[in-house]
Amino acid sequence: MEGSRTKGRTTIEVGADGVALITIINPPVNSLSFDVLYSLKDSFEQALSRDDVKAIVITGAKGKFSGGFDISSFGGVQGGKLNEPKPGFISVEVLSDTVEAAKKPSVAAIDGLALDYLIYLLCQACHARISTSTSQLGLPELQLGLIPGFGGTQRLPRLVGISKALEMMLTSKPVKGEEAHALGLVDAVVSPNELVSTARQWALDILERRRPWVASLYKTEKLDSLGEAREIFKFAREQVRKRAPNLTHPIVCIDVIEHGIVSGPRDGLYKELESFHELVRSDTCKSLIHIFFAQRGTTKVPGITDLGLVPRRVKKVAVLGGGLMGSGIATALVLSNYLVILKEVNNQFLQAGIGRVRANLQSRVKKGRMTQEKFEKTMSLLKGALDYESFKDVDMVIEAVIENVSLKQQIFSDLEKYCPPHCILASNTSTIDLNLIGKQTKSQDRIIGAHFFSPAHVMPLLEIVRTKQTSPQVIVDLLDVGKKIRKTPVVVGNCTGFAVNRMFFPYTQAALLLVEHGADLYQIDKVITKFGMPMGPFRLVDLVGFGVAIATGTQFVVNFPERTYKSMLIPLMQEDKRAGETTRKGFYLYDDRRKAKPDPELRKYIEKARNISGVANDPKLAKLPEKDIVEMIFFPVVNEACRVFAEGIAVKAADLDISSLMGMGFPPYRGGIMFWADSLGSKYIYSRLEEWSKTYGEFFKPCAFLAERAAKGAPLSSPVDQAKSRL
Repeated sequence: MEGSRTKGRTTIEVGADGVALITIINPPVNSLSFDVLYSLKDSFEQALSRDDVKAIVITGAKGKFSGGFDISSFGGVQGGKLNEPKPGFISVEVLSDTVEAAKKPSVAAIDGLALDYLIYLLCQACHARISTSTSQLGLPELQLGLIPGFGGTQRLPRLVGISKALEMMLTSKPVKGEEAHALGLVDAVVSPNELVSTARQWALDILERRRPWVASLYKTEKLDSLGEAREIFKFAREQVRKRAPNLTHPIVCIDVIEHGIVSGPRDGLYKELESFHELVRSDTCKSLIHIFFAQRGTTKVPGITDLGLVPRRVKKVAVLGGGLMGSGIATALVLSNYLVILKEVNNQFLQAGIGRVRANLQSRVKKGRMTQEKFEKTMSLLKGALDYESFKDVDMVIEAVIENVSLKQQIFSDLEKYCPPHCILASNTSTIDLNLIGKQTKSQDRIIGAHFFSPAHVMPLLEIVRTKQTSPQVIVDLLDVGKKIRKTPVVVGNCTGFAVNRMFFPYTQAALLLVEHGADLYQIDKVITKFGMPMGPFRLVDLVGFGVAIATGTQFVVNFPERTYKSMLIPLMQEDKRAGETTRKGFYLYDDRRKAKPDPELRKYIEKARNISGVANDPKLAKLPEKDIVEMIFFPVVNEACRVFAEGIAVKAADLDISSLMGMGFPPYRGGIMFWADSLGSKYIYSRLEEWSKTYGEFFKPCAFLAERAAKGAPLSSPVDQAKSRL
């Protein structure tokens, strides 16, 4: 397997000490592709058959043991689905048995990553494991809707105990070398320089019986008694059902581990294999694998990232506005070692902004995620300013002031005067057209949207908004900054609301329409939360505040008047000093701990809004089935997502899936808004919207793109002719 045909391979070198060193080579993270597996099997069998080999050490090239299994090598992936293995597929369980049952001892030498299958295929099946302190060992399969395979569910509990094994598998959190040693997952922790030499000696010591020769599959000393084990499994199931009621694969994982404890590891292996193959075919697995690839694909932008441009170095960034968004953006930047200038209009606002950044960082210290020393160093990267004097050497400015067009236009006009010619001029606007913001400047080629989501230092999405004038270099630069501040960037076109807010403006409007026509407001929130959203539309409006809801809603009413639902419910409530969570009164009432409870007084506001709208109460909506509530809330979102896609605001449908997931909390196990819509079918969605539009008006009217796809029975996510798009 070492020819030029494949990228992944292993090498074998036999030293004078009689130890064969097998090295995995598959850049960049030495992932375990089938090419590597075939080569590994050949190398291992060669080592077993050679008379000059006494023992075996397995390691990874360039300080990386393995970044885990390469999903794309599993016969390919189509529509988020794993295809069957390629011809000539070898049984990985047979390989792990070969390693464990071999008459020559084997030791895993682990540096860097040792994730998923490789841990238990090699590390656990090997007779000992040596690692460095910075190694990370983990099992992230549940993030893909799967369970650990190839013996992982059976070996790990026997190495670290049932409780810790459950924690590692169910949370997908890796453990570092020192903790792995304390748990018994690795036998020794050494420096990188000593790793291979220690592993070689350890293998020889096992051979000479100076150290134990252990088959991890049959270890029992870490296992609890059967009665205690059953209690642990019962508690784990209760926790999973509470935290992830819509997911079955974590329960399957617990069942498989328990089966092996009760019926023995061999039976456990069969149960694991059977369950793994069932899960590979599940909707959850298809959805999560789609998200896995979609997230990695957001940084590929045709006509931009394929031009060979190298990102310019951004060292110093200015943030205008120290409110919640500005301070959050400044926090994200200093956490990634950028020098930041935070500008405000007066000292009182400036100190408040700096105080917010300090509080964000102190929260990390309190949670043990940052040392006091690191806190001081990070805070020292932040400087305050009341004018533009210190802007003469900044590489990028991010404007994060209130959504006021004339104010933003004035700011960008000033920035053009004070910033150097190479400086990127970015706006954090969530709805306003960037061409309007930069209207009074001559710098349209370096104006770009950097739309963060609140709280900016926590939320993972960064919407990068480009206009027709934005230079490819500026887009590449901002993609690089996004990566460095650990955000998932999605490049979108310029329009009202861009991708996320535009797609989801019908989310709240559909809920308001239903309530004014007779649906139960609290039932809607309950059903949408049960579907998998972090909160329902009304709880969300309370959280963001009525002021923001009205300001953004107005933008859509003005720009898309023919398809917006104009409700007076929120303005009527705001007149009575109800503005959401901050005033402790919105659609819900809030106590000191921000716990929400329904408010019976809301009926009078709904009646008043209904009278203004001239809408009749429809008794049928009061008993609306859960399925209908979900569809009436989300199908208008799908409809708008189709428009966004058809207009080329998004490069590909998968970008909208990631945007819905990371910007609005759409459940990942449903694959994102477009993927989920395709699971129901364009014909079905079209027919439902058409039916509702006859009863409730233009708000539900299916767009031309959706009608066209439905007529052909085509998936909504099939590529659009980009020649017609805005990008």
